[in-house]
Amino acid sequence: KCKVGDVVGVGALIGSCRTCHSCTNDLENYCPKAVLTEATSGGCSNFVVADEDFVFRWPEKLPLDLGAPLLCAGITTYSPLKNFGLDKPGLHVGVAGLGGLGHVAVKFLKAFGAKVTVISSSDNKKKEAIEKYGADAFLVSSNPEQMQAAAGTLSGILDTIPSAHSLLPLLNLLLPHGKLIVLGAPIEPFVLPIYPLLQGGRVVAGSATGGLKQIQEMLDFSA
Repeated sequence: KCKVGDVVGVGALIGSCRTCHSCTNDLENYCPKAVLTEATSGGCSNFVVADEDFVFRWPEKLPLDLGAPLLCAGITTYSPLKNFGLDKPGLHVGVAGLGGLGHVAVKFLKAFGAKVTVISSSDNKKKEAIEKYGADAFLVSSNPEQMQAAAGTLSGILDTIPSAHSLLPLLNLLLPHGKLIVLGAPIEPFVLPIYPLLQGGRVVAGSATGGLKQIQEMLDFSA
């Protein structure tokens, strides 16, 4: 897989059992015995020893400095877009939050050919979302008129907000059978409103990084 002199990457995962249901289905990130790279210490080292299976071939056209965040923030957004069918051209997909995860999600969605609406609590990042990252529209979640006008328009939403917030306003933006994928990890538990799920057949799901095969796929796609 690798030879001396190759440029490679190591992501957020550096080990798994290789034999469980998750590992044998290219979902090593969900292995009960998964080993996170951050737990191995040595983050400021000049060298690292890693199992070849958890080392990724680096595309020649992908700059190292631009591509490095893909190994964590990138796969955290790429994976749910792929796994939940939100990577199809022409879909209208929302991204809640425009931080480390959110801005990468916008870039992937535009590359997939989607229409993208960024959702944020204020309009502070509107110019950045549209002019820098290419979003098509911007919704201020604290503006009832804007949220009502956009109700029932999105096929899916990636919720990247890391702090406590209500899911109801986001659920109301979804089309029937729309998907709300939660990626942020607030300490406080969510309150899950049931009727928006029942009445629209909507789905709330979670996702964490991605499997080894999918990470390599993402790197190649990004190049």
